[in-house]
Amino acid sequence: MNDLIGWMRAIRREIHRHPELGFNEHKTAALITAKLVELGIEFKTAIAQTGVAGFLGTHGPVVALRADMDALPVTECTGLPFASETPGVMHACGHDGHVAIVLGAAYLLKEDPPDGRVVFIFQPNEEGSGGAKPMIAEGILDGVDAIFAGHIDPRFEPGKIILTPGVNTAYTDGFDVEITGRAGHAARPHEAVDAVMIACSMVMQIQTIISRSVDPLKPAVITIGEIKGGTVNNVIAEHCLLKGTIRTLDDGTRQMIFEKLKLLASSLEALHGAKIGVKFHDGYPPLINHPGQFESAREAAALVSGSDNVVIYPTPSMGGEDFAFFLEKVPGCFVRFGARKKGHEGFPLHNPNFDFDEEALKTAAEFMASAVRIEINKLAAKTG
Repeated sequence: MNDLIGWMRAIRREIHRHPELGFNEHKTAALITAKLVELGIEFKTAIAQTGVAGFLGTHGPVVALRADMDALPVTECTGLPFASETPGVMHACGHDGHVAIVLGAAYLLKEDPPDGRVVFIFQPNEEGSGGAKPMIAEGILDGVDAIFAGHIDPRFEPGKIILTPGVNTAYTDGFDVEITGRAGHAARPHEAVDAVMIACSMVMQIQTIISRSVDPLKPAVITIGEIKGGTVNNVIAEHCLLKGTIRTLDDGTRQMIFEKLKLLASSLEALHGAKIGVKFHDGYPPLINHPGQFESAREAAALVSGSDNVVIYPTPSMGGEDFAFFLEKVPGCFVRFGARKKGHEGFPLHNPNFDFDEEALKTAAEFMASAVRIEINKLAAKTG
């Protein structure tokens, strides 16, 4: 096992040193295929552009494991000896570790094959427009009976495995608001329609949708992440663009927020004599764990880490995860692996100083391999 830990660590650090954005993970895919060749595992490449899949076994129930491969457009500030050598790109979300984890599980399962088949899915572009849907469209889940995935989590200590029953993550819808007013001299505002002022008003009033229209027992978040408007300090801006995200856990709340945003836009349009257009962009659906595979994951977690290190965390995250698309097609479970690193406690996911304790790789790989064995045995018992 010590050899495996060193093998996984080297994989993780090589990927970390050469991060790649979504649908551009060519070096990452090449490294994955080289490791699958090393393990003697058959594979297919160029799935959804840069995705890779490995295949172990020839008969019996089919269980899949999924790892995401892409990095983020973040400039790394960790100072690690294996820090990113690609300017402006960094593995700030642990996907380098996820690849190493699933390859580690492949190593363990190849050594002692289960009485079934395993598909190792290496998915591109989780952080962007999503790589799960195009992989599904190309048949990656054909014949798969169950699927598991996991994520590094710096909030918990290494050795902890965190499971949430049912809903795990939120809808991740985006929206754009384009405001068109009328330009004018900064000294004569009555002759103009100020798009920036309308934008500021809209940003503030959007939050009242959350505080006064949403049931406080139903989590929802609206965040404006981008504002663009104006060109010089003495001209009232004619145009302003807002971009934001809406996070909800149920479709009723989601649809109500859509309607309230449109109503707010039309009201401000009438009040100020502006033109305000709102466009929505569907994001990822909620990730919902299936009960049967949740139980398999809990058994695997207890087997690997001991019952005291299994954390049943009842609260969903308002983040998004395109593994949700896999779980819409195939029953499965998504877990989190404690990976808090001393000295990096204050740096969450997507932070330029993010790093994780590589001891988490061992726990996660053992968990993945155990979850496959447990699920294959259960599936075989049902059909046997």
